[in-house]
Amino acid sequence: MSLTARVSCSMLSCFGEEGPPSLEYIQAKDLFPPKELVKEEENLQVPFTVLQGEGVEFLGRAADALIAISNYRLHIKFKDSVINVPLRMIDSVESRDMFQLHIACKDSKVVRCHFSTFKQCQEWLSRLSRATARPAKPEDLFAFAYHAWCLGLTEEDQHTHLCQPGEHIRCRQEAELTRMGFDLQNVWRVSHINSNYKLCPSYPQKLLVPVWITDKELENVASFRSWKRIPVVVYRHLRNGAAIARCSQPEISWWGWRNADDEYLVTSIAKACALDPGTRATGGSLSTGNSDASEACDTDFDSSLTACSGVESTAAPQKLLILDARSYTAAVANRAKGGGCECEEYYPNCEVVFMGMANIHAIRNSFQYLRAVCSQMPDPSNWLSALESTKWLQHLSVMLKAAVLVANTVDREGRPVLVHCSDGWDRTPQIVALAKILLDPYYRTLEGFQVLVESDWLDFGHKFGDRCGHQENAEDQNEQCPVFLQWLDSVHQLLKQFPCLFEFNEAFLVKLVQHTYSCLYGTFLANNPCEREKRNIYKRTCSVWALLRAGNKNFHNFLYTPGSDMVLHPVCHVRALHLWTAVYLPASSPCPLGEETMDLYLSPVAQSQEFSGRSLDRYPLLTLWCLSFQMFIST
Repeated sequence: MSLTARVSCSMLSCFGEEGPPSLEYIQAKDLFPPKELVKEEENLQVPFTVLQGEGVEFLGRAADALIAISNYRLHIKFKDSVINVPLRMIDSVESRDMFQLHIACKDSKVVRCHFSTFKQCQEWLSRLSRATARPAKPEDLFAFAYHAWCLGLTEEDQHTHLCQPGEHIRCRQEAELTRMGFDLQNVWRVSHINSNYKLCPSYPQKLLVPVWITDKELENVASFRSWKRIPVVVYRHLRNGAAIARCSQPEISWWGWRNADDEYLVTSIAKACALDPGTRATGGSLSTGNSDASEACDTDFDSSLTACSGVESTAAPQKLLILDARSYTAAVANRAKGGGCECEEYYPNCEVVFMGMANIHAIRNSFQYLRAVCSQMPDPSNWLSALESTKWLQHLSVMLKAAVLVANTVDREGRPVLVHCSDGWDRTPQIVALAKILLDPYYRTLEGFQVLVESDWLDFGHKFGDRCGHQENAEDQNEQCPVFLQWLDSVHQLLKQFPCLFEFNEAFLVKLVQHTYSCLYGTFLANNPCEREKRNIYKRTCSVWALLRAGNKNFHNFLYTPGSDMVLHPVCHVRALHLWTAVYLPASSPCPLGEETMDLYLSPVAQSQEFSGRSLDRYPLLTLWCLSFQMFIST
């Protein structure tokens, strides 16, 4: 198929089956035309190989470097090094000391560029400020131009596989339900109440709930939960049947409102877990009771729990843990805004625990302090105290403790858990996804980690557009926060403590950090699945999973020992955590001059060489012995 026809098909899928007749003649260069290059000197040549759809707009000289701005990146070529930064990675640009551009990036890196004159510095400040301004429409993001231009590549081109939708698994939810052993005949059911996102645009279209909960009851619960994010089950422990559910805060307010259907749904989750106990249960009474209860529930779908004759008599439900990521003070303060938290008096057989995790504003401030500390010349005398003052590692410690609490409650106590914060966008996916990694070795594989990110972050509406700062027409800086980056950092901490139990390596996580912000791929665009569907983002952009695919050996952990079903119990104290130097303190922000033709945010080897097999030489002898012993005992 020709480039014109393929782009036409992509555009027609956006406008519907019947689009304007002129669309069939539109080519990629017409949809995303390159801008005219402005050179400060006629003899200057673009110092790097451009990507498909990329066009250099400005090219000139700094005091000791060659500088260029394209519609994708800022490129600075010094005498012995090169800096490549995607424009959407840039958080702020300002002029300092009259002749210096100070560029702060969203992944904590800081770039400085000096100019010979004040006028020249201001000119480049203006150019870069315009290039990094919030997009007016989604198509202003480079991911759309890159995909359109990639469609015309031949099969031999290295970027051709990036045009594919990657390994985006449309049926992954069904596969996950089967893998985790949910009894979808008798105990659980997949509700289609959110079909076409008519109930909640930030939830997936299929929701897992106890079989006796009707859609009418779910609709009533949605009116009581913030942003209509109702309690739904997202994980089941295969051996004991304990489930993990997630939601947003109840809208109790100062008036102490209650919702009988909400209370019914929450307690039903624990009772459903008792009916579907898992493979660890012994004796025949549980399975017999399960069958009896299911028959009763099937014959009277709208009946109450007490109508299911086997529920109470066969297995007493475990006490459900409601984990509120906020502090008790914050939860009470939210009542003034119409929110609040569950009361154990109204939710029988439930226990409420508050984790005291910081809100996005505190995390954003902590990250800004961390970036400032890491960008300064280190002073050995106060480096550790300066790092401690950022509280970044303290925040990671609290997140890990929350995930460990969930994992231990599910695995050791066999109790179900319901996790929420105020809105369920930020703290909830951090805790739930991290707990699932601790519990389930599948999520420590390359394929499983992709399913985890797609399911718990993308499908459940984490606001990537707002949090990463690339959502169009959104000027509220207070919405930005490195929530996903913080979670990836916590996964990095687990990788440090359990180096043989993850199929992917640190380079995989570093690359994921970069492309969370780069906007080269469409995976992390928009704020929820409803927006992605309406804008056809999956068909009009490339997938980051096409780069981070399981077949890419650059991201494989050579210490990985497959087959282990170990539940992870990490040390969560701050003293056991490490600053993620590969992200916050790279050995050298610019890359060696010999790699200036590579795109650091595209090539899988450009920044991952330090994580290859050669890095084994950097381990102390004792560490190598410990790693070898761990591999020995796990086989």
